[in-house]
Amino acid sequence: MTATEPAVQEHAQILARIVERVLRIEDTTWGSSKQGYLARFRGQLYGDSATAYDQLAEALRLYEITPVFRMEGDRHVVLLLEGINHTTPSNPWVNVVLFLLTLFSVLFAGALYGYEGPVTGDVFRDIMHILGNLGNGWPFAASMLGILLAHEFGHYLAARYHKTDVTLPYFIPFPFSPFGTMGAAIRLKEPPKNKRILLDIGVAGPLAGLIVAIPVLLIGLSTSEVQQLPEVFPPGQGFEGNSILYLAIKFLVTGKWLPEPASFGGLNPIIYWIRYFFTGLPLPQGGIDVTLNSVAWAGWAGLLVTALNLIPAGQLDGGHLIYVLLGRRARRLMPFILGALLLLGLVWSGWWLWAFLIFMLGRAYAEPLDQITPLDPRRRSIALFGLVIFLLVFTPVPLATPFGG
Repeated sequence: MTATEPAVQEHAQILARIVERVLRIEDTTWGSSKQGYLARFRGQLYGDSATAYDQLAEALRLYEITPVFRMEGDRHVVLLLEGINHTTPSNPWVNVVLFLLTLFSVLFAGALYGYEGPVTGDVFRDIMHILGNLGNGWPFAASMLGILLAHEFGHYLAARYHKTDVTLPYFIPFPFSPFGTMGAAIRLKEPPKNKRILLDIGVAGPLAGLIVAIPVLLIGLSTSEVQQLPEVFPPGQGFEGNSILYLAIKFLVTGKWLPEPASFGGLNPIIYWIRYFFTGLPLPQGGIDVTLNSVAWAGWAGLLVTALNLIPAGQLDGGHLIYVLLGRRARRLMPFILGALLLLGLVWSGWWLWAFLIFMLGRAYAEPLDQITPLDPRRRSIALFGLVIFLLVFTPVPLATPFGG
């Protein structure tokens, strides 16, 4: 046992007795502000670890101390950290203003997507023409925002259910982009209590968003036209990428594997499709494909957003899934994930930006306060199901064009 700081010395025996209620203490180390903890107790917890954490956290709240549960080999470790979480209310007007800006931006993107009016070459005049048709953007805006709202409020409601303090969604407007938005985000104001809660919050968003995105996509595809493609593509024409789920839904609606090429070039169709799936090449000139209307475009975007969020790295939803399954060992996957994204960047350069963002911002994983409590079998199955969804919605080449991704 090391010397304690004055504030800790005064309560040392009291703190030890409180911890003894949930932990059979084998050794104790009194810390300091430099060490980052007030005290460290090692031993074995009595009974259920989740219940023990709740009991200990409640008992220590009076002393403004937060307990943290960790594992060292087969021993349970209880760290006592100075201070408890005192969250301050967020300003909801920020969320409202950002949502309204995003609503306008997404309406503009929807109007631009289906715009068939004159193009004069005068940027200001063309923008005014599109603004005059802003009402035509509502099917895309309703579909896109419906998917994003479901995703973010999936996170939000799961956090509130577990009494974890969280902000309302912050929507991010992105004018003159294909979707009119860079999505949305919420911020947890406190660490999740344990892996079970981290999983519930992390997986709720993608599942809720997907539940809305799939019907939107089905409606959109069923009202879109299947047409023959030209032999020579006009400038700017591109093809939305395929995921396994998107291919299956297109087949369900149209009865065809689209885009269907005019010729397989002597290749076995399976080999052709594997190559096209991972490279987006060759482009199917003269073949058949579905021309997405704005609702189908929003549904496809919903699948893409789900896939991007489920990349198993860092603070992304997929990072939460892999962390609750593997714990700190999840960090060992980072070089492989970055390497895969860099390789995919050879066929779609946008993956290089994602690799950079994950490298700079996504290497830290959300660590629960209680890392001892394991996932129950049902939640473990849900976490694995979330990773299966990632494989089904991941799009190796989100956009293929005559001049490369």
